[in-house]
Amino acid sequence: MESPIKENRSRRVAYLGLMISLAMIFSYVESLISLPIPIPGIKIGLANLVVLYVLEEIGTKEAFTVSVLRILLLAFLFTNTAALLYSLAGGIVSFFIMAILKNSKSASVYFTSIMGAVFHNLAQLLVAGAVLHSMAVIGYLPALLISGMITGAFISVVFVRIRKYLGVLKKTL
Repeated sequence: MESPIKENRSRRVAYLGLMISLAMIFSYVESLISLPIPIPGIKIGLANLVVLYVLEEIGTKEAFTVSVLRILLLAFLFTNTAALLYSLAGGIVSFFIMAILKNSKSASVYFTSIMGAVFHNLAQLLVAGAVLHSMAVIGYLPALLISGMITGAFISVVFVRIRKYLGVLKKTL
C-alpha cells in the first residue's frame, strides 16, 4: 500500500514543505555550533537527517527535492555564490551516492549515511580546488575523510533512533 503522502498531492506538497523547512532549521542551528576543529568545512550534517529520512521513508525524488531546495533557499537567504557552489556540489553528489546505495538494497543506512558524508566532503574539496585554481586543498583530504566517516556515523545513529521513535508514534496515533 502506498503512503498517504504519495497518494494525495496536497498532502505531499505540504509534507515536503515541512521537510524543507525542518532541513533549513537544522542547517541554521548547525551554523550556530562552533566545532573546535581548525579545518574549514567540517560540519555535523544535521540537515542530512531530514534528507536521509525522506529518502528512506518517502522516496528518491522527494529527497532530492528537499536536498536541493534547502540548499538553494539557504543560499539565497544567507550566503554567497561560492557557498552555493560548495553546498550544491556536496549536496547533489552526496544525495546521488545515498540514492544509489539505498536502491542497492545491500547497504545499511549506516553505510549509506557515512558514504553520503564522505562524498559530500570530496565534492566540496574538488569544487574548492577548481574555485581556487589550486589542488593544494587536497591536503585536507585525510581530515575530511575521517570527519565524514564520524559525522556520517553519528547522523545514521540519530536517524535510526528518530525513525524508531516515529514508528512508535505512528502506531499510537
